[in-house]
Parts: sequence; structure tokens; C-alpha cells
Amino acid sequence: MIHWSQHQLVSKQSGQTSYMERFNFTLRQRCARLVRKTFPFSKKLTNPIGLIKYFICGYNRQLRALPI
Repeated sequence: MIHWSQHQLVSKQSGQTSYMERFNFTLRQRCARLVRKTFPFSKKLTNPIGLIKYFICGYNRQLRALPI
């Protein structure tokens, strides 16, 4: 879901892959629909895509609210 112009490749040795793994885990935990092998309740492909975009927006808003 990241545009190719914003994507940066990193090696496993850099340790930055753990951030993406944590995000994927959080996405699977909060959006149970994505864990299933099929999208039984999604009549259109735009529904799960919208779900992911909505989740990312809320997730980023939540991270900005955390004190650094």
C-alpha cells in the first residue's frame, strides 16, 4: 500500500524490518477479515482496500498522539 516512490529497501541486518513485521501483526489482529483465505463479506475489491486505508489512517493518527 506504499507508493513505489516512497518505498525504501532495507536489509534484514539493519533491524528495520521489525517495524514492518509489527505493523503487519497489528493489521492482522485488528482486521480479522484479512486473516481469512477469502473475503466472504466483501462483494467488491474496493471494500478490503478501503478497510486497509482506513486502518492505516487511524494507525498513523494513533502513533502521532504518542509522546516521543
